[in-house]
Parts: sequence; C-alpha cells; structure tokens
Amino acid sequence: MVFTGIVEGTGIVSKIIRKENLSSIIIQTSSEFNKGIQVGASVCVDGVCLTVTNINLDSLEFDVIIETLKVTTFGDIKTNSVVNIERSMKLGDEIGGHMISGHVFDTVTITDIKEPKNNYILTLKCNSRLQKYIFSKGYISLNGISLTIGEVDKINNTFTVYLIPETLRLTNIIHKVVGDSINIEIETQTRNTVDTILEMSKESIHG
Repeated sequence: MVFTGIVEGTGIVSKIIRKENLSSIIIQTSSEFNKGIQVGASVCVDGVCLTVTNINLDSLEFDVIIETLKVTTFGDIKTNSVVNIERSMKLGDEIGGHMISGHVFDTVTITDIKEPKNNYILTLKCNSRLQKYIFSKGYISLNGISLTIGEVDKINNTFTVYLIPETLRLTNIIHKVVGDSINIEIETQTRNTVDTILEMSKESIHG
C-alpha cells in the first residue's frame, strides 16, 4: 500500500493485548475516519502500515507482528498513547507530501526541541546505519509525516526538521519530548540511489 505522508489526524491507543510474538492494538479513532474502511484495509499508524483486523463505530483493531515490534516504537507503546493515522491512497488522490510505504526502517531519538515564533524545530539522532541516507533537503517520514530534512550533522549523527503549526495541530509531534523515539522511513528513491552508488563503489574497488 501507498500513503502520502499527510496525516489525517490522531487516534488514541485504548487497549493492548500482548501475546507471544504478537500484539493486538485497539485504537480509538472516529466514525468519520472509519467510514468506508473494511477488515483487511491498510492504515498508516505512526508511519507503520498496519492491516485492520476488526472495526467498531469509533475504533480500529490491528495485529502487530514481532518484526514490527522490534524495529518500531510499537514494541514500547502504551495505552493512552496518541498516534498518527492516515488511510491508504486511492487512485486519483492528490499526493500532498511524498509517497511512503509504511515500511519503517528504524527509530530516531529526539535530542532537542526549539520553538521560535511560528516554528517548531526538532533535532533527532540516528544510528550510523541510517546516517548515509540523511541529506539536507531530502525527504523522510517521521511517524508517518512527510518532512524535508533541514541541517545535517554527520559528526554527531543528528539532523533537524521544521514543522509548521498545522502539522503540530494534526499530529502527535506536539506530545513528544526530548528522549522520545520516533519511527523513520527513508524515501525509497533516496535509499535505492545510495545503495546502488555504494554497491558500484565496492565493485570498482574490487574490480
């Protein structure tokens, strides 16, 4: 499935049923968001593509498998957590952000938050495995939000993103504090380009 990275709103985790290698998560949404959604549909929750397993008037249920629990923030999610939600794209929908798959690559950690007038600046730290994909003006998805990277500090493995008031109003970023983890998805074209160049460099060295 494909998503736009333009978050439609937030939901609240109302129940978590932890099983062996699996968690079932019930998210309080709204009847408006749920309109037309069927069991088996894909929804982007905090940047993760999840399949709907059960529907009520104002809630959706999802099963989260062990790999997703390991790689994303869902491994530590708690009841009453606020999560971003977006329905999958339909043919003819406008792409307001950039296309994202909902296949989260890893998590990053908030190291600083600045709030100048009409701006909200996050500084985030990533691991060295991710750093090669982080470029100024590149596209990423953070908790399902399509964002452009600002400054990049390759020495400290950090980067910044700038958020407008409307993004803060519609998403869960305003609830995050320094030390919190956020799901990250690297834009597919960026990842493929970097991996291809690195592979070609290896071949030329060994060739």
